[in-house]
Amino acid sequence: MGMVSEFKEFALKGNVMDLAVGVIIGGAFGKIVDSMVGDLIMPLVGAIVGKLDFSNLFLVLGSAPPGTAMTLDALKKAGVPVFAYGSFITVAVNFLILAFVIFMMVKQVNRLKREAPPAPPAEPAAPPEDVVLLREIRDALRK
Repeated sequence: MGMVSEFKEFALKGNVMDLAVGVIIGGAFGKIVDSMVGDLIMPLVGAIVGKLDFSNLFLVLGSAPPGTAMTLDALKKAGVPVFAYGSFITVAVNFLILAFVIFMMVKQVNRLKREAPPAPPAEPAAPPEDVVLLREIRDALRK
């Protein structure tokens, strides 16, 4: 079996396609969670703890060139090493929210699976007509 045909067989399996769809939807869902954290949750947390903007919390680890603005973006563009712990806090909160949402989704799916009543056992199918005729002939020959 050639490499191309093996790859085609692998790529067209159901699991690979399901995984691809999951990755695409997960990427889009990650953007939604990023927006929720950055635009809704972090401003509220910042307001509660003193109007902090977590994305601009950092420590400068080197010396900044004269005239460089002391903002995270400007320092990174100038090539100054920066310990950006505020960005890490934001990403960690994103992860926790995403993990919680996925946990709740899995919990609901498992609950729905448990609540579904088991299907009643199917009645055995009637034998085909030719089998019935053969049995009748067999029984008639026995008499």
